[in-house]
Amino acid sequence: MEGVLCQNVIILIFALALVNYTVVAQDSSSTTVVPALISFGDSALDVGNNDYLSRTVFKSNYPPYGRDFGNQKPTGRFCNGKLVNDITADTLGFTTYPPAYLSPQATGKNLLIGANFASAASGYDDRTAFLRHAISLSQQLRYYKEYQSKLAAVTGSSKAAFIIKEALYLACFGTADFLQNYYVNPKINKIYTPDQYSTYLVGKYTSFIKDLYALGARRVGVTALPPMGCLPAAKTYFRSHGKGCVSRINTDAQGFNKKLNLATQQLKKQLPDIKIAVFDIYKPLYDLILSPATNGFLDATKGCCGTGAIPVSLFCNRKYTTGSCRNASEYVFWDGVHFTETANQIISDSLLFQGISLLG
Repeated sequence: MEGVLCQNVIILIFALALVNYTVVAQDSSSTTVVPALISFGDSALDVGNNDYLSRTVFKSNYPPYGRDFGNQKPTGRFCNGKLVNDITADTLGFTTYPPAYLSPQATGKNLLIGANFASAASGYDDRTAFLRHAISLSQQLRYYKEYQSKLAAVTGSSKAAFIIKEALYLACFGTADFLQNYYVNPKINKIYTPDQYSTYLVGKYTSFIKDLYALGARRVGVTALPPMGCLPAAKTYFRSHGKGCVSRINTDAQGFNKKLNLATQQLKKQLPDIKIAVFDIYKPLYDLILSPATNGFLDATKGCCGTGAIPVSLFCNRKYTTGSCRNASEYVFWDGVHFTETANQIISDSLLFQGISLLG
């Protein structure tokens, strides 16, 4: 169960920015706010990379995933429709979406608008990805270096450098580190307290941002942790009593977020010219989950996708191909972990002003 909530956030940053900033895309056929969109993360941002991993069990390449997306077929996105990457790309003026890096589409001129390196079940801690046979953060960075070389071969070193510098970078990690690793892995939770593990993860985050910066990135948006204890699957697997959110898990998320914000302030002082924003998704998500009717939802306790009152799995089970709800827009959650497209859009709208500084 991973940090899928990250998904919501990044997009909104730009709606307002569209009024003030415009960059001509490198293929000169369209006008966008930034020339490219480059994503790192977990299932919140994975647009199909896990489809190409032979050993991982975390895939969404079967119905009913994707039932409300484009041609209504599964694309490897953990949603009924668009992820935040897609909504972000729409808002920024892109007419097509940056491809999953492991897909056959990640070649030639398709690379001009960016690439997606996210992998479901990945985290700041490489051990999180190794447990689930996902693409680790270290490997995502190696793929990104490879992407830079391919980009230069396609468009020349000068244009490639422009794209790298002016692109918007999105990163969403952390939830899998806790829910799919720390809480269930005695090799870690017997050694670290939640507070100590948060410190460890934030150290990995700091190194990641410094690596990105050294590779040319200057506009970076990262998500804080959501109220992890409110995910339907988290409530099923970790609560001991009651029907509400798991408070101890939410407390751990808030503690991590404080450390993340402090580390980001230090990074701003250490890295000249970097524009970096931490998107606070905790409060808007918590409010949405506790008061779904305020935003027009009927249910925030279970997923639309055949999980029932108590989710029996993290994701949609293949046997529920025809068992999902009739109207996903009435549900906050699509499955036991991930949001519906409608919820993604609403949460994104609530964070509109948080990332304007990235485009200044």
